[in-house]
Amino acid sequence: MSDFLGIEFNWVSHLEKIISAIGGFIGIWLVIAISYSFVGHDAPLIVASMGASAVLVFAVPHGSLSQPWPLVGGHVISALIGITCFKLVPNAFLAAALAVSLAIAAMYYLRCLHPPGAATALTAVMGGNGIELLGYQFVITPVLLNAAVLLFVAIIVNYFFSWRRYPINFMRPQPTSPSSLPTQLDLSYQDLEYALKQIDSFIDITEYELAKIYALATQHAMKMSLQSSHTIKLGCYYSNGQYGNHWSIRQVIAESSANDQKKAMITYKIIIGQRRRQIESCTQEEFANWAQYEVYQDENSWRIYK
Repeated sequence: MSDFLGIEFNWVSHLEKIISAIGGFIGIWLVIAISYSFVGHDAPLIVASMGASAVLVFAVPHGSLSQPWPLVGGHVISALIGITCFKLVPNAFLAAALAVSLAIAAMYYLRCLHPPGAATALTAVMGGNGIELLGYQFVITPVLLNAAVLLFVAIIVNYFFSWRRYPINFMRPQPTSPSSLPTQLDLSYQDLEYALKQIDSFIDITEYELAKIYALATQHAMKMSLQSSHTIKLGCYYSNGQYGNHWSIRQVIAESSANDQKKAMITYKIIIGQRRRQIESCTQEEFANWAQYEVYQDENSWRIYK
């Protein structure tokens, strides 16, 4: 039932939760004061979208949707689109729907996807007389000013806690030499859970998604290794890494050299998959593009060679 409802069990400490709440309090208190000074009684509509932003920048400070460009760019671009739709489209329902859809597309293409930005676009269309009188000034005051205040407060509040400094660039370690990194490790879900606990900050990804990312990255690295080093070896078995009926394993049974590496030929036997037991040929380059990784048979199962 918890999986169906999407209830995620995160391992964020009580201190982390309290810091997020305090940051949200400071940020929104300032946003309310600014908004009321510019649009008066229509301010609650503006504050609503900024409240959603506060959840992101204070509770998920390292999320991609929480970073400075999505925060500021998402709100400003969405506000600009919302005001434009309000002025050009007479029908309020159509203008509101168009504003939100265009804001989503614009944030995607400008790489500043920020969900609360869509609420800002909607507010620009249906926000009332106070926002209507401001016109395009609404983009600068209070939207840009509010986003800047949230950004400033997020930087200050998170700075005092080394594990959650904001923006994420302040947290990135120095590049590590690839030779010093462990390769081809078998990680369990327990290993990934442990790693997430040690970070002690809400991360919008589950251990299952993280395991899938690791598996795909490992698979890609092994494929690139095959393609770059031309390590297709005579007598060895290779798989295409597909699933179900598309899964296939081939054994290299003969090879011919050529001056041009792309023209070197390989003869292989299909061990598992469509056209099983048939013998076929292709160039070494074509085989490397097909192969995802080398495999070997262990008792009654096939395993990735590491």
